[in-house]
Amino acid sequence: MDWFFNFPHMDDDALRNLKKFIDESFRAFTRAYGDAIEGFFSPLQTFLIYSERFMTKTPWPIITLIILAIAWAGSRNLKIVAGCLFSLLAIGYFDMWDDTMRTISMIFVCTILSIAIGIPIGIMMSRSDRLQRIVNPVLDVMQTMPSFVYLIPVVMLLGIGKVPGLIAVVIYAIPPMIRLTNLGIRLVDKDVLEAADAFGSSSWQKLVWVQLPLALPTIMAGINQCIMMALAMVVIASMIGVQGLGQPVLKAIANQYFTLGIFNGLAIVGIAIIFDRVSQSYGQRLQKHREIIHG
Repeated sequence: MDWFFNFPHMDDDALRNLKKFIDESFRAFTRAYGDAIEGFFSPLQTFLIYSERFMTKTPWPIITLIILAIAWAGSRNLKIVAGCLFSLLAIGYFDMWDDTMRTISMIFVCTILSIAIGIPIGIMMSRSDRLQRIVNPVLDVMQTMPSFVYLIPVVMLLGIGKVPGLIAVVIYAIPPMIRLTNLGIRLVDKDVLEAADAFGSSSWQKLVWVQLPLALPTIMAGINQCIMMALAMVVIASMIGVQGLGQPVLKAIANQYFTLGIFNGLAIVGIAIIFDRVSQSYGQRLQKHREIIHG
């Protein structure tokens, strides 16, 4: 009756050999292609470095004005702009400005990369049910896999630094971008598409001038969720050398510095609220515009 209480499992030696085979195969792949993969991502590293330099070397009043201008352009709401100003002044006053700018530059690059990869994949999924059935399980795995696990293969391939952290953050944050792009395009009214066909629109014209504009509020929701998940990954990515607000939080956990952890955690919350309110407000404006134009 031992099998009744202990679940039958693979032989210990066979399981050990299987794990050893997988580990050795991945190490061999890393030795063979690690340099080539690192070279492939070197432009991304350059982009990230220049973005971080711009955010940290530009005088703080100019950065503040740029962020407030973006907040106003996206929201057209003075309360949101005032909230952004208060958050930025509080972050600077408590000496977290440089780390915050590094975090914002990381989130900016992650968001650009996620949009550049996620929207085309979402468009392809919306055009093919077969591709959607293939990609959906992959997205399920990406969203449910513990975030620490992403760091293992990335570090083995690229070592410790900004780019491995960036890749881990993008992998963690991109699924909502893909899913909501696919959903937004699929929810476009069929009558509108039939009208576009009746006017002789090509497939490309229908996508660019009809489907994407009508799906834009849903796509904006995907961008919002992508940013939120990227911010949630910042602390974990600090374990592999990503600079920013995550590193002081990690230091606070290791040394039990309560105030350091709380202050930097609140700074992350402040950034998240800024991104969330501005992107949500912009999405709502797009939704209202669509309702006015299309009834």
